[in-house]
Amino acid sequence: MPVSRKYLCRCYFAALVLITLPGVIYSQDTTKILPNGTDGLLFQPRAADSTFIKKKSDLAPNEFEGTYSTFRIGLGYIGDATAYSQDKVFKQQMDSAGLNLTPGYKTRDFRVLASGRFLKLKRYVAWKFAYMYDGDKQVWMIRETGLTIGVPELKGNFFIGRTKEGFSMIKVMNGHSGITNERQMALDPIPILADGIKYFGFFPKSRLFLNLAAYSDLTSKGQGFSTYEWQFVSRAGWVPVQDKEKGTLLHIAVNLRYGKPLDDKFTIKSRPESNPTPYLINTGQFTATSANSVGGELYYENKRFSFGSEVMEHNFYSKDSGDHHFTGGDVWVSYFFTNTQRPYNTTGNVYGFVPVSKSVFKGGWGAIEMVLHASTFNLNNGSIQGGQMTRITPMVNWYLTKVLRWELTYGYGILNKYGLTGHVQFFETRIQITMM
Repeated sequence: MPVSRKYLCRCYFAALVLITLPGVIYSQDTTKILPNGTDGLLFQPRAADSTFIKKKSDLAPNEFEGTYSTFRIGLGYIGDATAYSQDKVFKQQMDSAGLNLTPGYKTRDFRVLASGRFLKLKRYVAWKFAYMYDGDKQVWMIRETGLTIGVPELKGNFFIGRTKEGFSMIKVMNGHSGITNERQMALDPIPILADGIKYFGFFPKSRLFLNLAAYSDLTSKGQGFSTYEWQFVSRAGWVPVQDKEKGTLLHIAVNLRYGKPLDDKFTIKSRPESNPTPYLINTGQFTATSANSVGGELYYENKRFSFGSEVMEHNFYSKDSGDHHFTGGDVWVSYFFTNTQRPYNTTGNVYGFVPVSKSVFKGGWGAIEMVLHASTFNLNNGSIQGGQMTRITPMVNWYLTKVLRWELTYGYGILNKYGLTGHVQFFETRIQITMM
């Protein structure tokens, strides 16, 4: 299914036309949720104004008002400390792979953000810029950057620019609002970013939501995350239960993705949900002229208790070297010991940041959460024997304040590779500072 770049450019143009179409311009509605990008960040609606901010006291501490736009600044930092305990078989596997696991501390990422919403446009339009230092690759890179355009006539918004693809709730959510210490391994074949256009909408009467996106490497080719020439992504789901008073939620969704790997080649490699740890399973490079991914989501919440699961299969096709299929998934349960729960919004149909009613610096406990996570990813298929990694992770998330999070994590890993089964234990802690 070859798709020309001319076609993708037309998609960009069509979205831009929505801003200026005569006869369908809608007044800005500040009573509704106002997305700051696609990953769950929001601008606070202000009941006192319809287009302009009337009271500067309504602004958040990190937000300012200009003549034509608001201006919000933010930053985030994540640092990880990790140690290991390995059995003899696992050490033998590491020797065969030429890897060495050593304890240490590592900066995962440091990011700065700027965003705002335009004040004098009748249609809701917001802008966003993010710049991040990647501690793994030791490079600075542009993160989600672009325009969010409200389309109430389509019950949603368009985002134009660099963003997360839209496959899986966990990979759409802001990385600082994650439930576990890292995303599950089976998500690693999906690029973290892409350049293109995404629609995300929610239909209140039917409780259905839809995300549709088209991406191209026209502006991202050569960057580490750009592993596809082009890709189309869809995420569709149903929220049959969402009762804020009772604190209940049921979320069901499916994900579909189709694309062309860059230069007809692909490599899947995955860390065991530990950023300082090397890639333990790896397919090596193989031929793939096209690829698709299929996934499912299930999330349930009842006040302090919640659980979730995502499963997926990644399929790669080649007439010359055959087809390959790789599967994985996870399941987690969470319980808050303090009186809080993880918020969910229907703008992007993702979880947001955990609220903290009273921080530890004001005599409270903050918010304390216990999480149990189990996941697996199998990179063995046919001629490719990249290994299978399974990990069980109990952990504690302590939200000391709304900007400070401390994680205490234990992981038990099982590696099937080289015809051997090895075991490793992870002892990890993470400090996270988030002002967004």
